[in-house]
Amino acid sequence: MNLPLKTDLSGKVAVVTGAGGVLCSVFAKALAAAGAKVALLNRTFANAEVVAEEIRAGGGTAKAYQCNVLSREDLERCREEVTRDFGPCDILINGAGGNNARATTDKEYYEPGDLDAETKSFFDLDREGVEAVFNLNFTGVLLTTQIFARDMVGREGCNILNISSMNAYTPLTKIPAYSGAKAAVSNFTQWLAVHFSRAGIRVNAIAPGFFSCKQNAALLWNPDGSPTPRTEKILAATPMGRFGLPEELLGTLLFLLDNDAAGFITGVVIPVDGGFSAYSGV
Repeated sequence: MNLPLKTDLSGKVAVVTGAGGVLCSVFAKALAAAGAKVALLNRTFANAEVVAEEIRAGGGTAKAYQCNVLSREDLERCREEVTRDFGPCDILINGAGGNNARATTDKEYYEPGDLDAETKSFFDLDREGVEAVFNLNFTGVLLTTQIFARDMVGREGCNILNISSMNAYTPLTKIPAYSGAKAAVSNFTQWLAVHFSRAGIRVNAIAPGFFSCKQNAALLWNPDGSPTPRTEKILAATPMGRFGLPEELLGTLLFLLDNDAAGFITGVVIPVDGGFSAYSGV
């Protein structure tokens, strides 16, 4: 793998949640290419194992672990297994997340008649769906950090990196639960950075802009592969005029994890968004 920065993570143990996903699988491969021993945690073991095999085939060190980040029992078991296999965690990437159709409205704006129409408005959002989204995106970060940061406290040079979103800055239409949960992740990143500032742990976050992935495909593309009106709006509001590529997150990832380059940086959320957050629309 061709890395954009020469960050040396040799000897470090990196734990990545959501490692079977599009973005976090790329993160895991980059960490391994930088010399880290990578533990790939994923709810679906088979997806993480595919990534782990690719890393090992390329000469890296990696192992997949089945883990639901909302299960303290799973997290405790994984911590024990990772420690036994590689040693205590030095780097934690909290990447597990996602949305749920039950927490998404059908339309961007409420219109007269929607309350009684065959459309899912704000008033029809499912409580369990909303709770599932918030729990996965926020509570999963909290629980995972509680478990793995135990091995970081008092050891200089440890890092926690959370994955926030553009939604954290300005909520997108249709997805109130996901937007709220990612805003909580950004806020929590700042809180953790202060809380652990004297314990040797830096805590930062990346806020990706728009990347076309499996989890948002239905919102971005029609069944025939043509762009949806939402995609057209996103690209019109992104000065660079395109979706990002997963590899374009790696420079920020490796920079924030480099204790020589970023040793005095903690509590920041860096947008990687093609200019989306800077554009007023005019």
